[in-house]
Amino acid sequence: MKRAAWAIAALTVSACSQPPAEKTKSAEAPAAPAAAPAKNTAPAGEYKLDKTHASVTFRVNHLGMSRYTARFTGIDGVLQFDPANPAAMSIMASVDPKSIETDFPLEEPDFDEELAGPQWLDAAKFPLITFKSTKVEPTGANTAKVTGDFTLRGVTRPLVLDATFNGGYAAGGMDPMGARIGFSAQGKIKRSDFGVSYGVPSPGSTFGVGDEVEILIEAEFTQPAPAGAAKPPA
Repeated sequence: MKRAAWAIAALTVSACSQPPAEKTKSAEAPAAPAAAPAKNTAPAGEYKLDKTHASVTFRVNHLGMSRYTARFTGIDGVLQFDPANPAAMSIMASVDPKSIETDFPLEEPDFDEELAGPQWLDAAKFPLITFKSTKVEPTGANTAKVTGDFTLRGVTRPLVLDATFNGGYAAGGMDPMGARIGFSAQGKIKRSDFGVSYGVPSPGSTFGVGDEVEILIEAEFTQPAPAGAAKPPA
């Protein structure tokens, strides 16, 4: 019995000490196919934000319980578009901090007014939040890192947005606005870097409103059709 037990133990140790078999090529997961370029027939040039088809929302950690979400409705922007040379593109955008909307259910207190006030955005003293791109670095067929100067409460710091080009089309057809292009983008800031430190949790705690702010952008831009171009059907 003792010899049998030692034999079993020896076999177990030997099996455990063997190096794992190398995966065969057939067992390896296939590489993900490269993303195809987004469909685009829109021409190069200056495009203006279509405010009816754009949104700027933000999310912050609230007490460690949720990512509280709100938005701005007073937004504007101008984009220099060049599909043949994405690195040459640029964007200037602005947000009215007084246009913050939280869907707070009560009229009193006015939570939107509080957030636009001195402890938070201080909109009366700093009436615009702005972003001006300084560099566009393509990262894929439809993606790029857009670096720019972001100004909030009079403080300017660099901000990097991960942007995705969703496609575009030339003027004509059913769109009365002319040529149209669309983008999605997101980025993060620390609000304390811009003097908005009220309610930031103490180290090691989540009791408060998080310092990190996630910014989410969906935007369509349009360019009027050239003079004399065929108008869309009524």
